[in-house]
Amino acid sequence: MIQFTVYRNAKSKQWVTFVHGAGGSSSIWFKQIRDFKKHYNVLLLDLRGHGNSKPTLKSAFKQKYTFSALATDILEVLDHLKIEKAHFVGISLGTILIRQLAEMHPERVKSMILGGAILKMNFRSQILMKLGNVFKYVLPYLVLYRLFAFVIMPKKSHKQSRLLFINEAKKLYQKEFIKWFRLTAEINPVLKWFRQAELNIPTLYVMGEEDYMFLPSVQKVVEKHFNSSSLFVIAQCGHVVNVEQPAIFNKNVISFIERIS
Repeated sequence: MIQFTVYRNAKSKQWVTFVHGAGGSSSIWFKQIRDFKKHYNVLLLDLRGHGNSKPTLKSAFKQKYTFSALATDILEVLDHLKIEKAHFVGISLGTILIRQLAEMHPERVKSMILGGAILKMNFRSQILMKLGNVFKYVLPYLVLYRLFAFVIMPKKSHKQSRLLFINEAKKLYQKEFIKWFRLTAEINPVLKWFRQAELNIPTLYVMGEEDYMFLPSVQKVVEKHFNSSSLFVIAQCGHVVNVEQPAIFNKNVISFIERIS
């Protein structure tokens, strides 16, 4: 089972589960914990190979990672803690895992808050992934990760987010990075399905105004999925919205959860 941290609130029966992105860990939510635990029970996860979920000898011989397998990891923690239903907050690739879990078990997902959501790989990101596939066995993974971080978060104002993710990525192993990178082989058909299929689950997309790689596709999807989805764009903010603008992020996410509850 992947590692997790729980903050219980005796006054609430509601759970909010936080899912980080590739190369991060549960520590990226440090600016959310104080505000959210005042209102809800909070569950923080470390995905496979990240944070305290270190790969074991047994897991080293497992088959390649898939989005459904990684979503099942999250479900195992919910079952272990006897959490029947939760609000899910994700960032970057974590948003894909939340959506995958919602596809598999919609009855377990009360709402989805998708920050820096990835719904389509644009031309620049496709080129980036192809370069990564060519050089993933040649270059140290941190070189590739630094390149990805600078392309996704290029501005000076994105420096804090960039450094946070690079420092967290240093804790990964090369083989673990390659396993995660292989997920890109299945990402396009998965994202295409997500763009087409609207789930009957309240969904809030929280995007940075400067998230040039992913914001346009989210805007188009929200226009189509207007029955269940809404979009909040944070001005002067890049991809990692919860780190760059935590006060605005926290206020609007908590307000959204309160409305649907």
